[in-house]
Amino acid sequence: MNFDISTNDYHHWLESIKLKIKTAQLKVAVSANAQIIELYWDLAKDILQKQKEAAWGDAILEQLSIDLRLSFPNINGFSRRNLYAMRQWYLFYSSEFEFVPQAVAQIPWGHNRLIITKIKERGKALFYCKTIVEQGWNRDQLELAIKNQYFETKGKSITNFKQTLPDPQSDLAVETLKNPYNFDFLGLENDALEREIENAMIEHITRFLIELGKGFAFVGQQYQLIVNDNEYYIDLLFYHLQLRSYVVIELKAGKFKPEYAGKLNFYLSAIDSQLKHPTDQPSIGLILCKHKDKVEAEYALRDINKPIGISEYLLTQALPKNFKSQLPTVEQIENQLNRYDEK
Repeated sequence: MNFDISTNDYHHWLESIKLKIKTAQLKVAVSANAQIIELYWDLAKDILQKQKEAAWGDAILEQLSIDLRLSFPNINGFSRRNLYAMRQWYLFYSSEFEFVPQAVAQIPWGHNRLIITKIKERGKALFYCKTIVEQGWNRDQLELAIKNQYFETKGKSITNFKQTLPDPQSDLAVETLKNPYNFDFLGLENDALEREIENAMIEHITRFLIELGKGFAFVGQQYQLIVNDNEYYIDLLFYHLQLRSYVVIELKAGKFKPEYAGKLNFYLSAIDSQLKHPTDQPSIGLILCKHKDKVEAEYALRDINKPIGISEYLLTQALPKNFKSQLPTVEQIENQLNRYDEK
């Protein structure tokens, strides 16, 4: 039988081979990272031990860096700066662990360096390491999360999820939302109108999704609902892949008002009736507002039968218009970010 490259059998077989190669590449990358982390841990331990035994100061780092780079010219990571970072990283974890926890060993060295320069509490550092593994953050996303105090804000939204969702779903939903959300990347002033904020979010949809967190899939802006021949429009509609539910977001430019919860409860009923698949979980609502009174928000949600969260958002402080025009865009800033010296 002659070989025919156009056959479906060959293409299916080719795809299976490519998948095996990609899987092997991933395993090699993960394995290589684990070996690098183990090497850096042992090297830092040796440096500290030698400094203690021989009473050598930090000058040894410069000499060791020179000798290692001469001996291994094709291997990056032996700069004096990086050797110093290894030592600091070892000291950060070694008082509690004989070797770094699994999540720390799973993330790239650049992420580890960033964490120990920005985070001083070990528990918070481990939280970020685990989140990197779960959400696949690159280094820029990690830096943005730390800047926006992701650890402090995660799960801080006021919600009625415990009363309106079953246990596993309610816990995951609580952890999914945070307070406040930081929308300074939109470049809007504090007096921005709701539609301005909404349009800016869509224009910067990738950054907005990063700020919302992993799992959000964008469905639509000003999503139309028709109820008894009347038209209603949802500000933003998402589907959350882990929660397996629709998420309705309503934007409010000012302070939270109790009537907002009633309106969102109505929208959620419509979504559950018109869009929700039988296998989907109950739809969830999120009110994003400039300010909220904690007690007022809790009262507003107390007798609502749909799961709703209330969070605040932050915009940039007002700037003179002639000064604003001279500022670089988000894209320009991202393109000019300085990388850490790992060589």
